[in-house]
Amino acid sequence: MEQYKKEFIDFMLECQVLKFGSFTLKSGRQSPFFMNAGAYITGSQLARLGKYYAKAIHDNFGDDIDAFFGPAYKGIPLAVTTAIAYSELYGKEIKYCCDRKEAKDHGADKGGILGYNLKDGDKVVIIEDVTTSGKSIEEVYPKIKAQETVPGGIKIVGEIVSLNRLEKAPDTTKSALDTISETYGFPAKAIVSMDDVIEALYTNGDKKVITEEIKQQLDAYYAQWGCEK
Repeated sequence: MEQYKKEFIDFMLECQVLKFGSFTLKSGRQSPFFMNAGAYITGSQLARLGKYYAKAIHDNFGDDIDAFFGPAYKGIPLAVTTAIAYSELYGKEIKYCCDRKEAKDHGADKGGILGYNLKDGDKVVIIEDVTTSGKSIEEVYPKIKAQETVPGGIKIVGEIVSLNRLEKAPDTTKSALDTISETYGFPAKAIVSMDDVIEALYTNGDKKVITEEIKQQLDAYYAQWGCEK
């Protein structure tokens, strides 16, 4: 496992973004872990977060990117801090943009997009926190494609999230990220997966965070909800 991935796992714990216990998800599932990117609240935390996203994007998608798209609302600060970090780490200026929940009907920046206005020829990476069902892309994808003037004018290079939960999306045995890739034709990746987390904190870790009891709960959860690998 790459060093930045190990550091990112520790970073999520430090910021109390990744927690273990008993949590009711939006889907109704009872999960032994929960990730909340809304817990990144300080400038230094966001600066570090952007660098982890930038490194994962560079590893997975390279440099041929024009814009980062952050779906409202949590994706907005993610796209901004990643654009800053990418410039600092790799010396390339990548623009940011995001969608508005309600389109603005006045001013020079009216419309449904905030930040950079996408155009034909642009290559875009979508940045999110986490996805369990993949439903958010159903809203995001048409908003991005609506900015092109010819079919295929804007290319979505891929999507990146913080954590691949590795659980099956609704009505399938595949993960949300795999479902997105198959449905929309672009790769969907994560900085780390729950396999990485378990490897770092349990298999090769001190078992203080993922204890034997929590590992048993994780095993039971994945026996029921785990995706195809």
